[in-house]
Amino acid sequence: MLFLWLYMFYSCAGSCATRGSPVAREEGSPEEQRGHPPLPAAAASPISSFFNGSGTKRLPQAIIIGVKKGGTRALLEFLRVHPDVRAVGAEPHFFDRNYERGLAWYRDLMPRTLEGQITMEKTPSYFVTKEAPARISSMSKGTKLIVVVRDPVTRAISDYTQTLSKKPDIPTFESLTFKNRTTGLIDTSWSAIQIGIYAKHLENWLLYFPIGQILFVSGERLISDPAGELGRVQDFLGLKRIITDKHFYFNKTKGFPCLKKAEGSSKPHCLGKTKGRTHPDIDQEVVQRLRDFYRPFNMKFYQMTGQDFGWD
Repeated sequence: MLFLWLYMFYSCAGSCATRGSPVAREEGSPEEQRGHPPLPAAAASPISSFFNGSGTKRLPQAIIIGVKKGGTRALLEFLRVHPDVRAVGAEPHFFDRNYERGLAWYRDLMPRTLEGQITMEKTPSYFVTKEAPARISSMSKGTKLIVVVRDPVTRAISDYTQTLSKKPDIPTFESLTFKNRTTGLIDTSWSAIQIGIYAKHLENWLLYFPIGQILFVSGERLISDPAGELGRVQDFLGLKRIITDKHFYFNKTKGFPCLKKAEGSSKPHCLGKTKGRTHPDIDQEVVQRLRDFYRPFNMKFYQMTGQDFGWD
């Protein structure tokens, strides 16, 4: 009887999959439509699908919550090389813009995962969204959080550069930086400046999560030593250290590391042309005033995290 059952199962595997099996339904799924590749062939085989139903959509156990222009896209792309990480390609913006849609909507955005795999997403604006910590804590107090931080001055310039590429007629960086340039009063209402006051935003997160549940990744070291930073991230997530130096090469033209093989591909992969834009020349007096402005906030951030990021 067992032999007959196995014979019928394997005979049916190919044709049944085309008649509404979990494997067939995976084609054209929301995550693939967003540019996220399907499960590897081995994971989506008929016998595997029979026993695990092609995986399950789960709420994320880890979220990259910030910061904008810090290196979050690079980190996510690097992490997706790991076979035990499954992540949404696009930014869901659930905890800041789409919270009213509910957790069922949010979970449906997630890729299917097998037992032992981690579901992740990244939305950099969460770090500066006042309501986000409470909302994520309400979903799961055990969620692991990752923050990619970068020198707040260069981060602000990069932020401005991105906006400038979309709106060439915006005022100069210098004019947006100050409420009054004569007095040197910095305009902290400008988001490009406000995002970089990391200590202020972190205080809000520590009301809901212990500091040990948040990993702070250096955007600078993500460029100079990607394997080293990825090692820390893999340890934090409880993953085997699979992503190592062998996965990277340095692209001199773009000025930062690229993957020798991207997820689901055998070809080298660099981040898109929107990453690594050339920054405009900024008045060095303005740069220095910004450094002076951020210094006390940076010092406090170092104390809070127990890490010196060397921005001064």
